[in-house]
Amino acid sequence: MHPLLSNIVVIAAVLGSATAPALAETPKPSKALEAAVAAPNRSAANKARDSHRHPAETLAFFGAKPTDTVVEIWPGGGWYTEILAPYLKDHGQLIVAAPIGRGADGIAKFLDTDPGTYGKVGRANFPPLMGGTGVPAGAADMVLTFRNVHNWRMGSYKADGADYSTDAFKELYVMLKPGGVLGIEDHRLPEDASDERERNSGYIKVSTIRRLAEQAGFQFAGSSEINANPKDRKDYPKGVWTLPPRLAEGDKDRDVYLAIGESDRMTLKFIKPAK
Repeated sequence: MHPLLSNIVVIAAVLGSATAPALAETPKPSKALEAAVAAPNRSAANKARDSHRHPAETLAFFGAKPTDTVVEIWPGGGWYTEILAPYLKDHGQLIVAAPIGRGADGIAKFLDTDPGTYGKVGRANFPPLMGGTGVPAGAADMVLTFRNVHNWRMGSYKADGADYSTDAFKELYVMLKPGGVLGIEDHRLPEDASDERERNSGYIKVSTIRRLAEQAGFQFAGSSEINANPKDRKDYPKGVWTLPPRLAEGDKDRDVYLAIGESDRMTLKFIKPAK
């Protein structure tokens, strides 16, 4: 068992407010989930990040089941898509939702490389305010997004750079079924840091994400420390992108940043209340 698995904080929401935290363990990943993580369609480079990203434990914490309809928001180059697609292929459904243009074009190119594995994956655009076809209302059992909320806060993909995180969370709420799960992983900014750092560092506060989710109607269901990294100082010249895998400083202090590893990340679970 990963040494961080015991450090799970689960907070039960009652009438929209959280009770005192209680410690619990992340559920053990199922054999089906472990098989998806070990699947041969995954690239060697992506598998090499598993020790930093703990995909089986993360998806087990969110409660992903092979029968679910899962929407992956902003899948990037397909790191989690490589796992989710075979996991959901036979009995569930994966939908990838990317921003129209470069984001959507990139994931489409990736999916087209292996129709046998990815041919069943649905495609949509997010957020709809940028154009394209959104995810239908009430379509998803689970919505997942990995290291993306900070981008919405920073106004990524918008010409004016305006923060659209509030509208993004409203869309996430609409696409989920009542009782559905929203799972978020992102780079964690200290709570005592300036809010302005959320606009330029790639890090974001847990309190900001909780506020955005709860204002949209979600109830906070728990947090996990499985993706925590106490070595992360969060004070780098080029923000979180200074760390691997980006290594934005190139060879400058490369060994220092490799020794730190990937960022310190929150892993948060929310529920859309059942009606």
